[in-house]
Amino acid sequence: MAILFIFLLGVGNFALHPAIVDSGHPLLDQMPWLTHVLSRRLSLAIEFLLLLSGLLLASEGIVWGALAYLGYSLLNAISAWLILSGRV
Repeated sequence: MAILFIFLLGVGNFALHPAIVDSGHPLLDQMPWLTHVLSRRLSLAIEFLLLLSGLLLASEGIVWGALAYLGYSLLNAISAWLILSGRV
């Protein structure tokens, strides 16, 4: 069950990433490396490694791995909401 939950959180994180990058928020203009295609792929690769590590830790029964990925996903969702709603 934890593996499915982490996988669904990962799908959400992968959906938030392009939404933030394509939003055109002025905050992204301060980080020009983020808009470069290679850096975009690199950040998606890092996102995948975080998801993979969370899934592997959960498959081994390590609870803190699942909780850490849950915390990461919550922070990611809150920051995406702040950026996309224009509150930042």
